[in-house]
Amino acid sequence: MFHTIHYNGTREENYQLLIKQLAALLEGETDQIANLSNASALLNQFLADVNWVGFYIWKEEENQLVLGPFQGLPACVRIPSGKGVCGTAVADKQTQLVDDVHAFPGHIACDAASQSEIVVPLLKEGEVFGVLDIDSPSKSRFDDSDKEYLEKFVRTLELHL
Repeated sequence: MFHTIHYNGTREENYQLLIKQLAALLEGETDQIANLSNASALLNQFLADVNWVGFYIWKEEENQLVLGPFQGLPACVRIPSGKGVCGTAVADKQTQLVDDVHAFPGHIACDAASQSEIVVPLLKEGEVFGVLDIDSPSKSRFDDSDKEYLEKFVRTLELHL
């Protein structure tokens, strides 16, 4: 049974605790959807000032991302490679940290309230499995510290995909 944890440390300590919680949730579980679901719920509970946390899963045969487990309002279902922040993360295989989504060329507005976004690619055996997508209703919500620890969070998750 999962109990709410109070994050009372420094930002870095809180992120480290979050990653330990994720590892505990994933231990012994091999179902990808269950693991992605728990990961999105955990992040949604942990992160302040966000309005969408979830995953898109890469469909190679369709050359696009398809909506996976998430927390938030209904979202865009399909995103082609190279389109928007998520599609760019897939095409570049690199985290995208966007302070102002309205200034991002080709941004796909699933939720009009979103102002900033971070997207971290998930890799399985060196190939894109999907992306972690997090939106905020505030501009410049995410910084390099978020990027560092969310990438570590994703690396932990990748071990269970």
